[in-house]
Amino acid sequence: MNEHLTQLQHWVQAENLDVAYISNFTNINYFTGFFSDPEERVTGLFVFPDQEPLLFVPALSIEAVKKTGWPYAVAGYLDQEDPFALIADEIKKRSPQPLQWGIEKDDLAVFKFEAIMREFPQAAFPADASRFIEGLQLIKTPAEIAQMAEAGRQADRAFTAGFNALKTGITEQGVVAEIEYAMMKEGVMHMSFDTIVQAGVDAADPHGGPEQVAIKPGELVLFDLGTDNHGYMSDATRTVAFGQGVSEQAKELHKVCLEAQLAAQSAVRPGMRAAALDKIARDIIDKAGYGEYFNHRLGHGIGMSTHEYPSIMAGNQMELKPGMCFSIEPGIYVPGVAGVRIEDCVHVTETGCEPFTHTPKEFTVID
Repeated sequence: MNEHLTQLQHWVQAENLDVAYISNFTNINYFTGFFSDPEERVTGLFVFPDQEPLLFVPALSIEAVKKTGWPYAVAGYLDQEDPFALIADEIKKRSPQPLQWGIEKDDLAVFKFEAIMREFPQAAFPADASRFIEGLQLIKTPAEIAQMAEAGRQADRAFTAGFNALKTGITEQGVVAEIEYAMMKEGVMHMSFDTIVQAGVDAADPHGGPEQVAIKPGELVLFDLGTDNHGYMSDATRTVAFGQGVSEQAKELHKVCLEAQLAAQSAVRPGMRAAALDKIARDIIDKAGYGEYFNHRLGHGIGMSTHEYPSIMAGNQMELKPGMCFSIEPGIYVPGVAGVRIEDCVHVTETGCEPFTHTPKEFTVID
């Protein structure tokens, strides 16, 4: 078994479980190397304390599983079949009376849970695999960090494509199209999330998206993007000026946000608390008078998902450790004026941290 799957089986043994049911398709990829969003179909990984695991997929995915090199049992079902009846048959071959189950309580849909209860009415669910998995994913291996570093290099090239696309009359959505087309041409077929390009006052909405509106000279333009590199994600944000005439207040927002981001990134050390890192950036923005406009946490974990454990935020006393990967992304969003966010994702080293993206962050005017 690979390292991650072995650790999961050890957890099943330690918790005295008969079986663990992994239902989240990203986590299935983490343990097996097989990725597929089953949509309305059912995919599950079943791990036993003393036997080889079982991967259950729609029949149309069996060949894709084999291509990954998955060395253990795989079973499938046709659309007209009852998947949970077949799952029950497969489990009973390995564990005739599985009473103690581990499930992902953050993920398992009610209809799937009810189906398991229907097949195994005496089952109990004492162990939450979600908590175990988030702890397992917290520290990345060198191989995982290498995958994320490549995703970061891809994101840097995506920024270049986006900056080069800025021209009079182009819309926010038009710039997004140029970025994603450029990445597809070089073989990057999936962004890690919907690419965000917001200009001027649009960027003051931190959860907004690109619109079919033209970007005008004299506006700040916020780019938030990332790529999917073989299941490992990048996520970064830059805010640049398009043309001359950006207001002094907008320039000040960028200056303060950049100071906060650089201070936090340079302060990362093993042993410091997540809350303390958030406070470093927040204090700078507060002192400049923009505290009320920094309305989200400083950062989030990243790996095979763009938002993972832990949160870098007030109240989180978790100690940072080498191998942790997370974003550092202060933002200032002043309605009617502009929005600025500057973000790198980093991995903690023995002495500090290293970012995955290296696109310059200083105030830049693109004519």
